[in-house]
Amino acid sequence: MLIDVALPLSLAFIMFSLGFGLTFADFGRVLTMPKAVLTGVVMQIGAVPLVAYLLLIVFDLPPAMAFGVMILAFCPGGVTSNILTKLGGGTVALSITLTAVVSLLSVITVPILVVWAGATFLGEAAPEVNVLGIGMSMFAITAVPVLIGLLTRWVASGVADKIEKIVSALALVLFLVIVAVALATNWDLFMANIWTLGPVLMLLNALLLVLGVGVARLLGLSGPDGLCISVEMGVQNATLGITVAGMVAQASGIPEYAVPAALYGITMYIVTIPGMFILRLIFGKS
Repeated sequence: MLIDVALPLSLAFIMFSLGFGLTFADFGRVLTMPKAVLTGVVMQIGAVPLVAYLLLIVFDLPPAMAFGVMILAFCPGGVTSNILTKLGGGTVALSITLTAVVSLLSVITVPILVVWAGATFLGEAAPEVNVLGIGMSMFAITAVPVLIGLLTRWVASGVADKIEKIVSALALVLFLVIVAVALATNWDLFMANIWTLGPVLMLLNALLLVLGVGVARLLGLSGPDGLCISVEMGVQNATLGITVAGMVAQASGIPEYAVPAALYGITMYIVTIPGMFILRLIFGKS
């Protein structure tokens, strides 16, 4: 019961921290840099699930694990993607804009795509998904906290500047705790699948990083914009993945569908940090 309350509250705070780092000007960039924003949004919502689906055709994962991978692929980037974009020399303003826009759109896209993935990978064993219910729950614990954070910064920008780092640090701690609890709750499943699930997640991460910067280059976007789109594609909101898995399972605790998102919360750092520096050397100044 404690997990069922703490998990959505933790996600809500993490999303609040995202909104807390935003200004209304970030949304205005949709108009000032439409090509980069549109590319990032389309790649995040369309290409990421497609690549995940194609990988799952090649790799024979247990149905529940495959479904969990798809849930993760439907999730937007999170606060982590903004931090890694900055670390890797990508366009931070674009990263923040993409994370915010795709996070808001995910309230609509994720429930619909989850229904499709459940039917595809679980068949008759797929749980009945209340699309409207999940959409409303996601709106309450993702979109609303982002908007509250955004408005809080707008009303008290001076205070926000002083405590933003503290809020971000607390959000990171909550993220790590959620990942640890999800893995501990499903430890036997985690150990049984780590050697098959781990390589799939790492390969998915690597392919998305390369695809993101490659498509950006083909479209004539700058090196920093390409690095940003690359990281936004490669780094998913694992906390949201764990939470959505719980909504779908409609059971107390953290279900097996959440194992891929929890494991990804670890492997994404192993792949993304060295990967983005390699990509930066190749494309960063082009």
